[in-house]
Amino acid sequence: MMRIGELAQASAVSRDTLRFYEQRGLIAAQRSANGYRDYPADMVQLVLYIKTAQRLGFTLGEIGNSVAALWQSPDPDTAVTQLLQDKLKLIETRMEQLGALRSELQQRLGQRCPLNP
Repeated sequence: MMRIGELAQASAVSRDTLRFYEQRGLIAAQRSANGYRDYPADMVQLVLYIKTAQRLGFTLGEIGNSVAALWQSPDPDTAVTQLLQDKLKLIETRMEQLGALRSELQQRLGQRCPLNP
C-alpha cells in the first residue's frame, strides 16, 4: 500500500490532483485507522493512464467510463484501441468543422459590418 504522497511522487501528480480524482470517482483509496489514504501499488498505472488520456483530449467523464469498460473487457488491448479510434474520429470530424468555420471567417474578412446601414 502507498500513502498519497508516495503515489503523488510515483505518478508525478500533486496530492490535490489525486484528491480530485478520488472525488470524481476515478480512483479509490482505503482509509487507515488514522484516516490516511492508502492506495494499492497498481494505482500508479491507473493515474498514469488518466493523465495520458487527459493529454490525448479525453474528458474526465470519458476517462471514468473507459476505465470501467477496460476493467470489464475480456480483451483490454482491443477495447483501448477502439476507444482511441472513436476519439480520433471525433477529432477528425471537429477538424473538418473548424476548417469550414475558418473558410467562412476568411471569406467575411473585409466585408462591411452587417449592422452598418
